[in-house]
Amino acid sequence: MSPIEGAEEWDLRFRCGAVVRNFVATDHMDPKSADMIDRFAQFAVVAAKEAVTHSGIEWTPELRETSAIVTGSCVGGQSTENQGFYDVYKMGKTRVHPMTIPKTMANAGASAISLEYGITGPSFTIATACSSSAHALGQAYMMIKSGMCDFAISGGSEAPFSHGLLKAWEAMRVVSPTVCRPFSKDRNGMILGEGAAMLTLELLDHALARGAKPIAEVVGFGMSADAHHITQPSAEGAARAVKLALRDAGIGPEQVGYVNAHGTGTTVNDATETRALHLAFGDHAGRLAISSTKAMHGHTLGAAGAIESIAAITALETGFAPPTINFSEPDPECDLDYLPNRGRCGKFEYALSNSFAFGGLNAVLAFRKI
Repeated sequence: MSPIEGAEEWDLRFRCGAVVRNFVATDHMDPKSADMIDRFAQFAVVAAKEAVTHSGIEWTPELRETSAIVTGSCVGGQSTENQGFYDVYKMGKTRVHPMTIPKTMANAGASAISLEYGITGPSFTIATACSSSAHALGQAYMMIKSGMCDFAISGGSEAPFSHGLLKAWEAMRVVSPTVCRPFSKDRNGMILGEGAAMLTLELLDHALARGAKPIAEVVGFGMSADAHHITQPSAEGAARAVKLALRDAGIGPEQVGYVNAHGTGTTVNDATETRALHLAFGDHAGRLAISSTKAMHGHTLGAAGAIESIAAITALETGFAPPTINFSEPDPECDLDYLPNRGRCGKFEYALSNSFAFGGLNAVLAFRKI
């Protein structure tokens, strides 16, 4: 976390965010390509390159036709949109950047990845607020599982640090003026973040046959709608998504060892998620290792599901569940084991990643250790 550039002059109630520092797009792509896309899409391309390189995939014309790109983004090209409005309303200009529309569109990241690799299979973006990239990963998983495609690049990206959007978040009064303290009694809100995470998905047999070294297996996906309130979460709706993920994975609650919680650090969300975990896991809820990593990387909105899925996968891969940092005081309403300030070593076979969005849209992914 560090000070947001411009926060003081914009008179923001909050001043800190999880900003990606020293990012230079032309370190990763040629200047022309960088100029054609917004910061959030640049993040998407860089993350996709890392994922594809790690996968060791060798592109063929046939694979490019049978590969998919499914990304998530909540707000799209905010930097570009904000600059356009500034130019028109503040500076009185009669024209904006000619690429404003394609740079602003939420699917710009998916399109840029398609161009990068010449992928001609399905390519699209899901926008379901803070569940966007979790829904994207779930969709990619289902497409691979059904045989619709052979390979997929999926995840999310976000770059929300523009004046107008920050003022909008300020108006909601859910951003902490200090630090994010998920599940702690003195929690007072989230901290916004930016970034991207992309994963590659394929059938496990195919990956092993080509000599790849998978880091985890996606085994389940559950999604639900609260049909309750546009901003206030429902424990019953969230629990339904968890149960559906477990059912899809074909596992019982007692087989799950770690849960990467949505854990935004807001008063209502964290208490509601605790109730949801009690509903979904029953007696086993108290034996789960649970943490919110948002206190470390911020709430990255549409990218959160993918970033936090990687945290859950890493817990399986390394046998170390990350802590919930900044925790200072237990809350009777958050009575589960949230690994306050210290991570834990363990043999975790299955892990979940929870994403619960405004609009009551829930997505939960289940992973298995390989």
